[in-house]
Amino acid sequence: MALAGRTAAWWARLRSPCPAAAPLCLPSWLPAGPVACERLYSSRGKEKLDMLMYPVESIRNFSIIAHVDHGKSTLADRLLEITGTIAKTDRNKQVLDKLQVERERGITVKAQSASIFYNHEGVNYLLNLIDTPGHVDFSYEVSRSLSACQGVILVVDANEGIQAQTVANFYLAFEAQLAIIPVINKIDLKNADPERVEKQIEKLFDIPIDECVRISAKQGTNVEKVLQKVIEKIPPPQCNTADPLKALVFDSTFDHYRGVIANIALFGGEIEKGHKIVSAHTKKRYEVNEVGILTPNEQPTHKLYAGQVGYLIAGMKEVTEAQIGDTLFLYKHPVEPLPGFKSAKPMVFAGMYPVDQTEYNNLKSALERLTLNDSSVTVHRDSSLALGAGWRLGFLGLLHMEVFNQRLEQEYNMSVILTAPTVPYKAILSSAKLIKEYGKAEITIINPAQFPDKLSVSEYLEPTVLGTIVTPHEYIGKIITLCQDRRAVQKDMLYIDERRVMLKYLFPLNEIVVDFYDALKSLSSGYASFDYEDAGYQAADLIKMDILLNGNPVEELSTIIHNDKAYATGKFLCERLKDAIPRQLFEIAIQAAIGKKIIARETLKAYRKNVVAKCYGGDITRRMKLLKRQAEGKKLMRKIGNVEVPRDAFIHVLKRQTDK
Repeated sequence: MALAGRTAAWWARLRSPCPAAAPLCLPSWLPAGPVACERLYSSRGKEKLDMLMYPVESIRNFSIIAHVDHGKSTLADRLLEITGTIAKTDRNKQVLDKLQVERERGITVKAQSASIFYNHEGVNYLLNLIDTPGHVDFSYEVSRSLSACQGVILVVDANEGIQAQTVANFYLAFEAQLAIIPVINKIDLKNADPERVEKQIEKLFDIPIDECVRISAKQGTNVEKVLQKVIEKIPPPQCNTADPLKALVFDSTFDHYRGVIANIALFGGEIEKGHKIVSAHTKKRYEVNEVGILTPNEQPTHKLYAGQVGYLIAGMKEVTEAQIGDTLFLYKHPVEPLPGFKSAKPMVFAGMYPVDQTEYNNLKSALERLTLNDSSVTVHRDSSLALGAGWRLGFLGLLHMEVFNQRLEQEYNMSVILTAPTVPYKAILSSAKLIKEYGKAEITIINPAQFPDKLSVSEYLEPTVLGTIVTPHEYIGKIITLCQDRRAVQKDMLYIDERRVMLKYLFPLNEIVVDFYDALKSLSSGYASFDYEDAGYQAADLIKMDILLNGNPVEELSTIIHNDKAYATGKFLCERLKDAIPRQLFEIAIQAAIGKKIIARETLKAYRKNVVAKCYGGDITRRMKLLKRQAEGKKLMRKIGNVEVPRDAFIHVLKRQTDK
């Protein structure tokens, strides 16, 4: 009864009106003060912004591009702080790097956009900023981001100067005919030499020295000048609100509750909640549930107008419905689709399988959602005798592959087996039977298991890339030797200034894909930088090498290599596997084979009990009998024993650099 009475009193107190002196009746477990009010009302709808205040003439869309670790994300933080978009605190470090993998590795993996408001000479401007990755493996993110921009800020480190990816990103922006603002960052460093960097920019990019802006993004020095340059130098988008709606989807993410959230750039018209829109790619019709801008968090707006960049939620429940590069238009008002994006060309392929086949459907769902957010990954169904059903994935590089695997584990709690990375080879068939089977004379090989026999092939082709290396001149000798070891052909050599050299080499892709970047950094004490672009195919003497464990081939470690490197690579892989595989109670023979011919072998000795320890003297035949019985037991165990290669051994085994 007492409990019932207390409950009734509590309900009566809850229903009673609040006294005038206390406008809010908060439960005792909530802290008092403005924080409590904010927390209490944070779940209610945000106040919608009116974007009509920002006509096309007062909009500037730009990206920040640079080499790795030249200060793009730090500059983005300062721009957000100066314009009041985020509060100024000591914790503002890489605010736009939202992924856990970005925080852990200290690199930008995903291009992130943010809309900022800035008043210049009494006029309110809307600046749409996109922070892009700097590593060569994520150059597809950069090229996609540039499609939504009219200009770029090219950031160069005042200490390191122009690097390989700086050159590559400059030409991406130059080819897209965007306005380029050169910014020299880190002028506060002790060894900074902005005069030298300005001369490099003038010599390589033909940009006058007086157009360069010297800043320190960390300390905020001169950052306001960058915003003024953006308004003066970058033109507004060329579009009109009176035109029919034409929106480009340049990025998208998946939310479990709201479905697909598409990042869009409007090239004409306007869009608001309730509009019926159609996808040019799927021809499906949707009703818009919400539109808004990113500041950098989602901020709903009444409408989005031509020239603006924002997000759109339209009840797309399937990940396949939001294709990056798709054009959205109003129902019954069709428009000519925008050209979209050139599809990314995978440079590295690897098999991906669930650790347990019961997880196959969960992994399939996780892959669909992650490839929506990272459209540069290609996915093909695959199967393996040893690992079951899985996929063959195409990546832009080895770091891209490692980051994708890490995101699968962190964001979707998926544990997978990744096979050895390979590159796409081609074979020109001479066998009429095979030509009939494949329906063409030239086939692409992305899995070593599909490698055709030499007797039925007239020629093998391997992919090549044009690599650019920027290095201090004192390391030239070592780097040229490294390139020659990797079968590279020198194409050009240019002195950027008296201390730095730019080398251009034609590389076979399989020679650089696994560990060339690591070796280059090691030889040059971390000062050299590397970038590459596709350069087609060339004829090569290729063979398939199998790895055998106790005579059984390990399909996941099969690899396609050049004939000249077969023996050295086979010996190296066997030695590496000997270190990677745990010892068993039976002896393991690790062999590298080309066809039926064994070219290298290592033996992993068995754990062995000393069976003659109990013999104190006596006849020799007693000792021999015990040893013979042990040997027979080991032989039987070897026949029935399975050798398991550890999950993380594949990448470890293939790296050429020894860890000793």
